[in-house]
Amino acid sequence: MSFKHVLEMYDLLDSSFTSGNAVKQYFAERNFHNVEVQTVQGDKGKTDFIKVTVPGKNGKSSGGSAPTLGVVGRLGGLGARPERIGFVSDGDGALASLSTAAKLVEMQQRGDVLAGDIILTTHVCPDAPTQPHDPVPFMDSPVDILTMNQYEVTAEMDAILSVDTTKGNMVVNHNGFAISPTVKEGYILRISNDLLEMMKQTTGRMPVTFPITTQDITPYGNDLYHINSILQPCVATNSPVVGVAITTEVPVAGCATGATHLTHVEQVVRFVIEVAKLYGVGKCSFYDEQEFALIQSLYGKMNHLQTLDGKVK
Repeated sequence: MSFKHVLEMYDLLDSSFTSGNAVKQYFAERNFHNVEVQTVQGDKGKTDFIKVTVPGKNGKSSGGSAPTLGVVGRLGGLGARPERIGFVSDGDGALASLSTAAKLVEMQQRGDVLAGDIILTTHVCPDAPTQPHDPVPFMDSPVDILTMNQYEVTAEMDAILSVDTTKGNMVVNHNGFAISPTVKEGYILRISNDLLEMMKQTTGRMPVTFPITTQDITPYGNDLYHINSILQPCVATNSPVVGVAITTEVPVAGCATGATHLTHVEQVVRFVIEVAKLYGVGKCSFYDEQEFALIQSLYGKMNHLQTLDGKVK
């Protein structure tokens, strides 16, 4: 049960005074200190990037061989103050990532240590700007996507779950969460059966997926339409990336307040943790390695889609 952690983290983040150091202090009070905070100034303000590393018993950080799972909480900001008062819908990605970290830390302290390392990243900004978007306004961010990827996507991540509020569209109409196909090196691959099975297990319902386009896996800044930033980590890594979208039946603006459904966030936390348990022991695959090798041999590499100008340097 991870509701306690979601409630505690939501209470911490739902404040105009919240910060990366406040999150770090939360973990320090629970005798966990493997938390890094870096404040970065952008053109539209500043934000605190957070990296929590939960070591596994056979994790690479201690010389082991178990693969490392990355969990990126993607967002523009937790709040849009002073334009909007309170925690915005867009903040759910950070809430999910940090709540997952809190639950994993408590599990470890209670003797339930996962095999592989888990690296959880996000950023904390209570006063981010907004921007126009169709059909509903998006949250903007104090820093650009390139900077986010620099601090949130690390070389140690062998696979990535990118968690993001994805409510500002008319593409996926479901209350809860949905997962995307796997994206790797410019290819949109088939949806992982292992992840679908894990979604069934943790929700007790048939899995829900959401469609993505080639535009969605290209970098921001190329004037193409993107459903949102959920798959932007894929342009900064050759590891497989899967989007975990927190969704609603109707379009909800990223800057809307009072729109966070803690039950949906808690579902995501349990899903991510169950994936992490199996991924570290090689029982949860994000993609078929042989099929990926075949598609590359047949049609070539697609890494140019990971660049702004279509040119691989």
